[in-house]
Amino acid sequence: MVMACVDLQQQSLKAADSSSPSVPVPPPLPSKTNVHQKRYGGNEVAPCLNHSCVLTSTKDTWDRLFNDGYKANVVIYTDNGGIVYAHANIIGTASSVIKGMLKQAKRHGKWYTISIRGVPQEAVRVFIRFLYSSCYKNEEMNEYIMHLLLLSHAYVVPQLKRVCEWHLEHGLLTTENVIDVFQLALLCDFPRLSVMSHRMIMKHFKELYATEAWTAMKKSHPFLEKELRDSVFNEENTREERIRKRNEQRIYSQLYEAMEALVHICRDGCKTIGPHDKDLKPNHATCHYEACKGLESLIRHFAGCKLRVPGGCVHCKRMWQLLELHSRVCADSDQCRVPLCRNFKEKMEKQSKKDEVRWKLLVKNVLETKKIGGSPFFLPVTSTVVS
Repeated sequence: MVMACVDLQQQSLKAADSSSPSVPVPPPLPSKTNVHQKRYGGNEVAPCLNHSCVLTSTKDTWDRLFNDGYKANVVIYTDNGGIVYAHANIIGTASSVIKGMLKQAKRHGKWYTISIRGVPQEAVRVFIRFLYSSCYKNEEMNEYIMHLLLLSHAYVVPQLKRVCEWHLEHGLLTTENVIDVFQLALLCDFPRLSVMSHRMIMKHFKELYATEAWTAMKKSHPFLEKELRDSVFNEENTREERIRKRNEQRIYSQLYEAMEALVHICRDGCKTIGPHDKDLKPNHATCHYEACKGLESLIRHFAGCKLRVPGGCVHCKRMWQLLELHSRVCADSDQCRVPLCRNFKEKMEKQSKKDEVRWKLLVKNVLETKKIGGSPFFLPVTSTVVS
């Protein structure tokens, strides 16, 4: 019974395939710009197409309605006695905060009266115009972006907030306004913008520290100013620490390469220098150990120096240290061809605990630099860890 049903289903599918002329084409894969389009209104160049998210004819209609004030019923008072006319239904719909202000506003006949103060009158006009048509001019945005950013947050206009953020991220954030933008970004919940501002402050700290904006921030927000100074100092200390560690790693790496070259010279020989029982060939293939050339000169000096005693010659002292370091990482001193390897092994037993700890730490760092725990000529890393 089940097999019959399966056969019947397969026959019906075959019939459907034969009757249909072609298989439907699957929908295209989402493009990489979808995230950006969702965030900024569908245009990669600016948040709104031609600085507006509506058609040109519609934009012109809304602009005329705002500019002419046809049947306007709201009077907005600004600083210095300025007045901006608007329509309650439009600006109340665009901003929930303004809608609440209109409900509480005193009404004189058909007129609602509200106040938007603390910013220039022209900035209020640009803000109200944006509520009508989502339009703005570049020169207006450049001049009043800080005021528009504050108004967009205070009156809860997310679209204008994104527009201001976009313009600051793409050129309007400068060393002249970065301190104000940073404070405003923290106040108005712009996490991305606050990070960008903080990075710019860190980069131009010396220049910004002497500005009036920094002095004003120090007076109005002393704790924030202190945190910025501390972060700059911490970043500087971290950078210096990274440089120090990088230099140490380079030194440890050079020491390891020198020990490798030392084993190579004393065991196999390299061109014109090596053990007495080896047939040296000056025209032999190129040596793969980069430290061989410098170490060869050091060995020749060590062999002929009259002040060979430790502390009598800087170059000889370096050679003594290399020989002792080698003996501490050598796996088998009985078969080792490096001079004085066994002697230094015996000397370790007579050293003070402080010197022993210092040498063990050096050996540990050198071995961990190259991760050579299993090398046949050197001891495993675990055997050199300071207890």
